[in-house]
Amino acid sequence: MRLFLLTALTMTAFAANSVLNRAAVGGTDMDPVTFGAVRLAAGAVMLAGLVAVQGRGFAPAGRGRIVGVGALLVYIFGFSLAYLSLDAGLGALILFGVVQVTMFAGALARREPVPGARWLGAGLGLTGLVWLLWPGGAVSVPIGHGALMVAAGIGWGVYSLQGQRERDATQATAMNFLLAAPVAVAGAWVFGAGAISGAGVTLAIVSGALTSGLGYALWYALIPALGAGRAAVAQLSVPVLALGGGMVVLGEPVTWRFVAAAALVLGGVLVSMRR
Repeated sequence: MRLFLLTALTMTAFAANSVLNRAAVGGTDMDPVTFGAVRLAAGAVMLAGLVAVQGRGFAPAGRGRIVGVGALLVYIFGFSLAYLSLDAGLGALILFGVVQVTMFAGALARREPVPGARWLGAGLGLTGLVWLLWPGGAVSVPIGHGALMVAAGIGWGVYSLQGQRERDATQATAMNFLLAAPVAVAGAWVFGAGAISGAGVTLAIVSGALTSGLGYALWYALIPALGAGRAAVAQLSVPVLALGGGMVVLGEPVTWRFVAAAALVLGGVLVSMRR
């Protein structure tokens, strides 16, 4: 039960990231790439302070750190740049579909047991997600931006898989953010449109320091216990929680389609979480 509750808390933090991103980019017209850079920088400051207070030390060396930092940057920039012209629902569907494939492939490659209930849960969750997020009418996916979202999904899947190998979740997450933040700031300088607002920066700081920094550290702590398969399926709940948060925070309407699809997704997650 403790593992389930902590996983639910982490997925809620990930969903809050999505709501904060939409509120900043859509509500304050802040450039999404700049938002991502500020988010990483705020997370780096928060986690560095936490590691310093706890006396864990800083250990930037190692091939695993290169994998973690690279995957985090691919996710942050792929996600931010893809949404410049990609439909939000279809983008989330591509992202989490690719995350499923990446993490299940990682589980099989590492010979992690993947029982039938986990495959069933993944199938139910993906079915509900397609029902919930598939746009009405003709579907048009810009090749370039679609490829960026695929890259983001692979990046996040690899970043999550790397968490299984980390001995100290907080220190590893701190180093990932500390090494990725300067690159992200430089990337924002090159790719960002330059639109910045005070409210957007505030939302980016909250997202980076709390729901990203602390949320990602908790995620790294949970993944070894969850395993790649259960961790992959659990993340299917994030778009549902994000849409639900948008209904509460942004005043978006509640529909029967959302209720039914959310029940299917969450049911799949519960099936997969069984030992």
